[in-house]
Amino acid sequence: MGSIHYTTRLVKRNFELATKFWGSLSDTTSETLSGLTKRYKLVVSAGDLILLDGKWYVTHSGLLAVARRKHCTGMQVRPAIEFCNPVASRWAFEATVYKSRACRGFVGYGDADPSNVSPLVHGAEMRVAETRAVNRALRKAYGIGICSVEEIGSFAEPVPSAREAKKLPPQPVNGNNGNYGGPKVRDRLCQLIRQHQLDANLVKSYAVDFCGTKTLREASREQVESFVAHLADWAEKDRNALLCQLNSYLEGKEGAA
Repeated sequence: MGSIHYTTRLVKRNFELATKFWGSLSDTTSETLSGLTKRYKLVVSAGDLILLDGKWYVTHSGLLAVARRKHCTGMQVRPAIEFCNPVASRWAFEATVYKSRACRGFVGYGDADPSNVSPLVHGAEMRVAETRAVNRALRKAYGIGICSVEEIGSFAEPVPSAREAKKLPPQPVNGNNGNYGGPKVRDRLCQLIRQHQLDANLVKSYAVDFCGTKTLREASREQVESFVAHLADWAEKDRNALLCQLNSYLEGKEGAA
């Protein structure tokens, strides 16, 4: 009975936040949201779902949350060497998800290269490819029919021309030195926080989670650069969805308190 009440409240809360973030929903969009909420317990406030052009997309964090709730036994990820070309920044991965100890595994592949990722995350193609592979394997394992937002290659912006490239700020060459990847990266991060009116503490929490380190100072320059590019890309494309993701860290802090 408690589970039914929780699901009912979650459906209502998801509708409230979805309407707040993306405006009024069509009947089809509303029905899809209700079904996704009831079946997978996806949470809009945690950034599990994103609405783009009237269609729902699940996020990487949302898929991982489903796997945890379903007691996923584990997963294995390896590069598909025959499809990789490091010189061209072209990467492909194979991911296998095991729902139980007896499960033979659900396999998914993901690829990434400069032509199907945003210029803002160029240099992080390997990580994007790995994430896409994991997402496809998780979607297969748990029967999630909607695409994950990280798999969408069509959102990649055109590569800037040589003239436009000259206008881009130079990349930092200094080491970490406890400065979150160097002063230029740090300044860019501060600029993004001011420009999009983000909560600095929540951004820092998200950055630590993104980089997979205990503190932001432990992250490498490359990790911080990748996060800043990711943050800028998401803030530009869908600030509401980014705020939703950041708010999930606020809820976690309140729960810990």
